[in-house]
Amino acid sequence: MKKVIRDYPHHFAGLQGVVVEENPQSINYACKFEVSGAESSSITRYSSKDNNVFSWQALMLTTEDFEIAKKKFKAIYNALNNLSVKMDYGDTFYLTGKYESPVEEKKFTSVVLTFEKADRIIQRMKLEISLQYEMLEWKVRVLIYEKDREDDEQGETIE
Repeated sequence: MKKVIRDYPHHFAGLQGVVVEENPQSINYACKFEVSGAESSSITRYSSKDNNVFSWQALMLTTEDFEIAKKKFKAIYNALNNLSVKMDYGDTFYLTGKYESPVEEKKFTSVVLTFEKADRIIQRMKLEISLQYEMLEWKVRVLIYEKDREDDEQGETIE
């Protein structure tokens, strides 16, 4: 996982494989690097008028058993919370986030980890662990993406 995080400032260019699917707003790429335990992983480039935004995701588990999915979700959180990552440029940062225990009736749970004392290069990076019920199966995923601002935060106003 550290290798993926270290490639975030480079838009995952070192991990990007062949184009898998093209859509009007995004392009999905195969990921050349497999994270330990992942069933699959991919990189997505989202187009916008100003720039391109990239995200990475790995499907870590698919199961019909909620309890197995819940245990995997917690194990991934335990492995990634307080993880130290030394970036290519020498600075070390620690991922932190507040754990939320999944509830089967909710059908969706996620925990977002961010870097403590992040610099301007990685301050918008988010690592999300999600547990979601899809088509009669529970799926546990890890996603790394960029987020400009919080949903309740006002964006730029142009008059």
